[in-house]
Amino acid sequence: MTARILLLNGPNLNLLGTREPEIYGEETLADVEAYVTRAANDFGLDVRSLQSNHEGELIDAIHAAREDCSAVIINPGALSHTSVALRDALAGVQLLVAEVHISNVYSREPFRHQSYVSAVADCIIVGCGVQGYDLAVRRIASLLAG
Repeated sequence: MTARILLLNGPNLNLLGTREPEIYGEETLADVEAYVTRAANDFGLDVRSLQSNHEGELIDAIHAAREDCSAVIINPGALSHTSVALRDALAGVQLLVAEVHISNVYSREPFRHQSYVSAVADCIIVGCGVQGYDLAVRRIASLLAG
């Protein structure tokens, strides 16, 4: 059975390419999903993608991932800084977790410096633009290979 990655993108990431391009770049969410799929295919991995502006939908997807995924790559967006529930869902499923942030959150507003997700992530990639997703796939593939 081929290992699968769940790619999750949280609130407002559906606006990639148009939302604050000076911070988030001009690539769209469709571009990100294509990058991740190509990178995963290079390692023989499948990808299932979901973007939601709703915390509960993201949590439900994480719970469902227990059945057929080996890892989660997540850009939780603003939920990074507010959602203990999202953190608990990731901790509870015992899957590999890569946290990705397109911008360098540490050079931005102080409230963005805290992420509840980071405490349960196997790797954290910050400030690399959408290339961070590719780096996350590569790290997950390395961890899966043991």
